[in-house]
Amino acid sequence: MSESESLLPPEPWPQRVSRILAWIGGAIILLGCSGLITIDVITRFLFKRGMVESFEISGYALAACIGLGLGFATTSKTHIRVDILLDAFPRPVRVVFDLLAALSLAVIALALAWFCWGTLAQSMAMNAKSVSTLQTPMVLPQSIWWVGIFWFACVAVLLPIQAVLRLLSGDGPGFDALIGSLRVAEEMSQAGVEQASSADGTPR
Repeated sequence: MSESESLLPPEPWPQRVSRILAWIGGAIILLGCSGLITIDVITRFLFKRGMVESFEISGYALAACIGLGLGFATTSKTHIRVDILLDAFPRPVRVVFDLLAALSLAVIALALAWFCWGTLAQSMAMNAKSVSTLQTPMVLPQSIWWVGIFWFACVAVLLPIQAVLRLLSGDGPGFDALIGSLRVAEEMSQAGVEQASSADGTPR
């Protein structure tokens, strides 16, 4: 570990949990889609028939991956925001807009978690199964999907609360780090693009 990495503050627990769920979602999509589709293609070539229901399972994997990744998208601020005019406003106005954007996302996330729970509860009450040959109990993939949606709602509500507390304590950079709009340098960093540096080591 480099000296600069050792000086970084520890990752907050919501971001850590969101990152873990995103990794789980990535593993699900790799195994549930790529792996099973590969097996299905090979068996169809060799035996003229598929050995697994890769189409159905990959659909469940995609839904689980989306649900589990929404929380990480929130903590890493990768949800789409149209903010081309935001820098033209003074700091207090930008803070208000950032809060409105975060609160709007929280309301949407809570509504999504509520209606997704209704779908899951209905599947449990009906003991619903897929109409395919697998007869998959729908509660299994929907539960994984709902866990991700529920965590997304928790993060979406928690972040503006934490941001307001930091703002009240005078921590402007901390507020921006939580719910502020990404700047160009931050977007480049997320995309893996390194900033060019001058001879004295300062970014240019």
